[in-house]
Amino acid sequence: ELSPVLQGRRSKSILSETVLTSEQDDFTATVEVGSLKADQVYRYRLILDGQKLSDLFQFRTFPKQYRSSVFKVAFGGGAAYTPEFERVFTTIKSHHTIAFLQLGDNIYVDQPEKRAIQRYCYYRRQSSIPYRSLVSSVSTASIWDDHDFGGDDCWYGDDPDSPDWKRTILKTFQENWNNHSYGGGSETPGCYHDFYIGDVHFIMLDCRYYRSNPNVPEGRTMLGNSQKQWLFNTLKRSKGTFKIIASSVPFASGVKPGSRDPWDGYPEEREAIFSYIQQKRIEGVALIAADRHRSDIWKIERPDAYPLYEFMSSRLTNIHIHKVMEKSLFGYNAKRSFGLLSFDTTLKDPSLTYHIQSIDDESIYRYTLRLSELQFED
Repeated sequence: ELSPVLQGRRSKSILSETVLTSEQDDFTATVEVGSLKADQVYRYRLILDGQKLSDLFQFRTFPKQYRSSVFKVAFGGGAAYTPEFERVFTTIKSHHTIAFLQLGDNIYVDQPEKRAIQRYCYYRRQSSIPYRSLVSSVSTASIWDDHDFGGDDCWYGDDPDSPDWKRTILKTFQENWNNHSYGGGSETPGCYHDFYIGDVHFIMLDCRYYRSNPNVPEGRTMLGNSQKQWLFNTLKRSKGTFKIIASSVPFASGVKPGSRDPWDGYPEEREAIFSYIQQKRIEGVALIAADRHRSDIWKIERPDAYPLYEFMSSRLTNIHIHKVMEKSLFGYNAKRSFGLLSFDTTLKDPSLTYHIQSIDDESIYRYTLRLSELQFED
């Protein structure tokens, strides 16, 4: 049952289609409700077997696609179930963001062949009252990283069917995250996808499913060929004022010195992506990432092109800390934190502001980019 609230008046309730759940899908289901208006508040509740099962929840729909707008998005990674720090999700909810992006290590399993353990870890994460309160009221999009896909710093090659648990672990992931879409279908599976909020284009990458051995330079890949071509085509067709590329691991060089797990382990593919942006003169690109247990800002200088800024945050609840790197423009690891992205594309020179916010809702740092800083010189 969906009850829209428009201009302060409660309109007629909408009853969605009935969806049957099954043990095969872990008793999860996706319910579609059509004819919703852009940028409006709706209330809803869940009905099970004819009985009103849930409280009344509330969410806001996205601004109209391709239209200039003002909104906020929260993001982060490193969300191990840690009871004393689950309150970070209450802090996030207080900012009334229109979306929440989870960029990997959303749970910690490290048991890709044991589905029962994976499901237990998801149950534990989803049972957190602060977390449930947040995700029941805001659109959530998710990608995975090593600890919720395989093992620490894992790579298993670019064959979509090897190891044979890959499709199963993806199905378990799909049962827990209602993303806008999933990969390229059965032939090119994965959790990569894209969507618009107003005129801002979010491009979410799967950095694990197709990852090959970073110690073998010839043909090494993080994305796999199909996903890389999808990324290029998506960027080429994009109508976004800003294009936000989300990666579970950082692009910037030196974020984890000596490690081949971030994009430093795949420099050829990273350069191919950056060169494509330059060759096709794709403007308004910014990067967001997770993995490192801190919140950072990095500036990636590019010859004969605008610099690429990367905003990173991956210590939502984790106990373990990674030290701040001197090469970053700014870094913070004193408390658990999350990233906020504030967009205002109604301005003559549209703006994007990255806020680092602590678990206690302290404004740690903010950095504003103008679209004019992410454009090529004539």
